[in-house]
Amino acid sequence: MKRLSVLLGAVLLSGCGLTPMYAGGGSGAVARGLADVQVAAIEGRAGWLVRNALVDQLGAGKAGVSPKYRLDVRLDDKLEGLALLSDDTISRERRTLRARYQLVDVTSGEIVLDATAQSDAGIDVVSSDYATIAAEQTALENLSKDVASRIVTGVALRLRGDTHQ
Repeated sequence: MKRLSVLLGAVLLSGCGLTPMYAGGGSGAVARGLADVQVAAIEGRAGWLVRNALVDQLGAGKAGVSPKYRLDVRLDDKLEGLALLSDDTISRERRTLRARYQLVDVTSGEIVLDATAQSDAGIDVVSSDYATIAAEQTALENLSKDVASRIVTGVALRLRGDTHQ
């Protein structure tokens, strides 16, 4: 019975038009397209973290290969206090990392994709300044990876030819 339900599920899914984005693995069309993206330098510490995550996830930067696309990213990193205690000290912060990114065709200079990606995190402010600063830095590192992942997904959808994002 279990085999029949798995087979029936596979047949139904094949008829709905869904196809795996990364079909073919590292040699598939989307993976090759992502490897053809060069990531421009991004300003600041958050920019360094996001750029490194993008290069890792895209598989870009192969020596001797001229890129077809350039990814330009501008970041807005905000840290704001949210909750106040009775003595007017902040007890909770919110860190938001927002990226506006453009995928540019290197040969024509045409902007192929212009979009944004954003992620945020809550941070508890504790009595130890060191612990609070460490939490803020950890939040930035995690947000950078998340924003980079969202950017890669947007670029992959565009390279695959999906117009609905």
